[in-house]
Amino acid sequence: MDPLNPTGKPTGQGGAAQSSASQRVAALTPTEAAPALPSRDVSPLIRELGLTEDDAAEPTALVSPDDLLRVAQALKERGFMLMDSVGLDYSTYTQPRPKRLAVLHNTYHPHDHRRLFLRVWLDDGEPLTSLYPVWKAANYLEREVYDLMGVPFTGHPDLRKVLTPDDLEGHPLRKDFPLGETPTLFRDGRFLDPAAFRAGLTGQSSGLTGYRGELRRGQGSDRTPPVMPEGGPK
Repeated sequence: MDPLNPTGKPTGQGGAAQSSASQRVAALTPTEAAPALPSRDVSPLIRELGLTEDDAAEPTALVSPDDLLRVAQALKERGFMLMDSVGLDYSTYTQPRPKRLAVLHNTYHPHDHRRLFLRVWLDDGEPLTSLYPVWKAANYLEREVYDLMGVPFTGHPDLRKVLTPDDLEGHPLRKDFPLGETPTLFRDGRFLDPAAFRAGLTGQSSGLTGYRGELRRGQGSDRTPPVMPEGGPK
């Protein structure tokens, strides 16, 4: 045994490096379990606010028009902010819905990353309370819903169109808005009729007139491709 090194551990440059590396590993080894991340489940919050959870892909609560301002204020006090507001027209939806229109407010908590959508059902022409007194971000968001869906917001400071011309009649995102489309002609003679194509997508029709979409499902193989009428679309 070396009297100058009674521990028997290696010394010198290599030994110093080994000891330093061991100290770094020990310093990096956690002595306690990492704290659990906050839950993003908003079901307790929905119950706390006295709301009903909607059956949707994202966490959504049903809110009555008269209760919207209270719920929004309660969410703001808990740190939520308004991210987006959209309008939806269910007039051609394949399944029954409580009313024709719905406004969906997207709220988000920037610290624990919880998200909660507020769905409000409305009849055509029924006004909805503006969220501008709670979140100033509602200004342009509600103006867009007013412009494209025709939902009026009471208490909004400047409810004007924001996207379409002032002299445009109607609201472009409603299902009954006339789009003024024309059939699309393909090089092999097929053509796509917009109205029939839209009817097929929405379930109003079992087929897509003028379009051989059924061939993609293994049907209609005995049919000849539809061709454009002589002289173009009628």
